[in-house]
Amino acid sequence: MTASDDVTTNGEAGGGVAAVVVLAAGAGTRMKSSRSKVLHEVAGRSMLSWAVDAAEQVEPEHLVVVVGHQREQVEEHLREVAPAVITAVQDQQNGTGHAVMCGLAPLGEVTGTVIVTYGDVPLLSGETLVAMVGEHRRAGHAVTVLTARVPDPTGYGRIVRGDDGGIARIVEHKDASEAERAIDEINSGIYVFDADILHDGLASLGTDNAQGELYLTDVIGHANSVGRRVGAYVTDDLWQTEGVNNRLQLARMGAEMNRRIGEKWMLAGVTIIDPATTWIEDSVDIAPDVTLMPGTHLHGATSIATGAVIGPDTSLKDVEVGEEATITRSQGLLATVGARCQVGPYAYLRPGTELAADVRIGPFVETKRAVIGRGASIAHQGYVGDVEIGARTRLSAGTIVANDDGETRHSTTIGADAFVGANSVLVAPVSVADGAHVAAGSIVTEDVAPQGSDPRS
Repeated sequence: MTASDDVTTNGEAGGGVAAVVVLAAGAGTRMKSSRSKVLHEVAGRSMLSWAVDAAEQVEPEHLVVVVGHQREQVEEHLREVAPAVITAVQDQQNGTGHAVMCGLAPLGEVTGTVIVTYGDVPLLSGETLVAMVGEHRRAGHAVTVLTARVPDPTGYGRIVRGDDGGIARIVEHKDASEAERAIDEINSGIYVFDADILHDGLASLGTDNAQGELYLTDVIGHANSVGRRVGAYVTDDLWQTEGVNNRLQLARMGAEMNRRIGEKWMLAGVTIIDPATTWIEDSVDIAPDVTLMPGTHLHGATSIATGAVIGPDTSLKDVEVGEEATITRSQGLLATVGARCQVGPYAYLRPGTELAADVRIGPFVETKRAVIGRGASIAHQGYVGDVEIGARTRLSAGTIVANDDGETRHSTTIGADAFVGANSVLVAPVSVADGAHVAAGSIVTEDVAPQGSDPRS
């Protein structure tokens, strides 16, 4: 069976899955990292979170993640992203068969369908798992294996077919003969099992192999030996079978995921001028008719409203951008940019920045915890922190709102329709009244009265 054939992929095919076991206990030494391999990110999310999301789409009764190496990190992460997941511990990594035994141990007696997958295969989709379950049941398989045909199968387990077209056995690369190594159909390591065959097959495993480990693949031989059929679900999307073992593979996987995310948004009406240099995380939301210029990076909970133009060379994380706003060669973090705002180039919107509609933030301006009213403008080379600025107020070039005296941060309020001349410093805490003018080069340490009023009154 291939992914291009007509199979049922609706909820009925995926429903009734007793358990999904996600294997995530390996040491991942080739990553050369103090962080667990499965916690490294692809498109802004851990590889493990992608695996858990895919597993959840088959609506299993139990979802188990097998942890081992750096288990404390993995368990803490799962509590944040998937608190309902069950964790099972594999203290000693003694092969994939042993890992599945550990994963099933907390569940007791399991009947029905069991899926086994991995925590380092981030492009595996829930749709593929649902389709596998549908094919498994339609064909009456005891085991269904996700396979693919690849141009270079080096390192992968090979699929050895029987005379009836079913899978006779899976041979690991280190145990394969020359003839078997020439086979280009490979085992992804992702399976759908009937629970009874899985239990009996695990009980029959031995360590008579090159690695001296309990191979899950040997359950295939057990199923055939008792006359049960083993079939394949062949995917033509090779990326869904690829795991990540080192930083090179992580980068390749990230680039492919980014390509797919960009393609999704372009088909939804977003213009991406240069997809190769535009990076968009999975959690970002973009409206139609947005234009992303080269070198744009969008992270976290960033949302971009229709008609906005972002970039070039702009990085936004957790930033809300309003309709028809323009952000050029700038950086933003935990900020809000209103409709029709113009930001940059080379501006830095730090956390707590809130720009109302029609605000202009010029070149080399930095804002932090700054609430800026409609139509206000801050010219180039300025810093404003811990400040509230009224509508239509203008801060000229070189204006600094100094919010920190070295010990304590203070706030400044600048009213509506005010004007602050070039190279002025407002030393908080001060208040500038509506309509007030501050002359160029001023150092303001006291409140400023409205224009035309008597400051002595």
